Amino acid sequence: MRDSFGNADFYTTAPGDTLSAVAAAYKLSEAKVAGFNGLQSGAPLTPGTRLRLIPDGPMPGAMGAATVDANGVPTSYTIEPEDSLAGITYRFNLTDEQLAEANKVAFTYEKGNVFFVRAGNHIQLQKNPVDSRSGQGKSVNNSFGQTIYYTTVDGDSFDSIGYQFRCTTDQLLRWNTTLTADRPIPAGTKVRLMPGEVTIEGARGTFTVDADGIPLTYTTAPGDTQRQVAFRFGIPEIADLSAANRPLTGTDRVWYDFSDLSADELAPGQTISLNLTKPIHQ
Repeated sequence: MRDSFGNADFYTTAPGDTLSAVAAAYKLSEAKVAGFNGLQSGAPLTPGTRLRLIPDGPMPGAMGAATVDANGVPTSYTIEPEDSLAGITYRFNLTDEQLAEANKVAFTYEKGNVFFVRAGNHIQLQKNPVDSRSGQGKSVNNSFGQTIYYTTVDGDSFDSIGYQFRCTTDQLLRWNTTLTADRPIPAGTKVRLMPGEVTIEGARGTFTVDADGIPLTYTTAPGDTQRQVAFRFGIPEIADLSAANRPLTGTDRVWYDFSDLSADELAPGQTISLNLTKPIHQ
């Protein structure tokens, strides 16, 4: 029995199966498979036995309550105070990347960042089914390789776009005011995958674009931060924004000025580059 990512969570034994052979087939130790199923290593297996290939129930680093489907596959989970990302991914047989995709976010964050691994946060462990025709539309990428516009095809949905480009339905609705949550997305719709014209806290300035709508420059406003500017325009990391604004001389990482370096806050009124192919170096 596999989850929505193709990971095997359960296995039903056939004649001739041994605990060691099953464990090896799924790249697990015999001791782990035995432990997951309350067995002794080397115990004989009866054909038709359903074996767990994932831990059964709470464990250190993942002590919260999980919801499972009719097949026993975990589908969602509520985070407890002492949980860790490593504990959650181990308990539910997922990678960090799969966990991020299930929740339509670019990254998962360890405890200490309030976004993801946060006590009480209810997270998804699986994807919803999507149409096999989805995801075949035309993409427009920025100079950092991030898709910032996507033109839909038949079969596309909020879920299919969200899983592919790591955007929540709420984000897609805020960034695309012509879309409606309870209606299908028509084929041929150009969907914005970044805030862009929608100002956000920490990135309230103005910007310019090229003929394809790819952001070129940005003029900072009071209270702007590097992180939020990067997020607003689909720039993966602060280091990428820095690369588009390298100083011509000296050892500084960037040429632009800060009003509060410790808070990552930019001085207002500066026009900075949002494009690696057309950088602003000073």
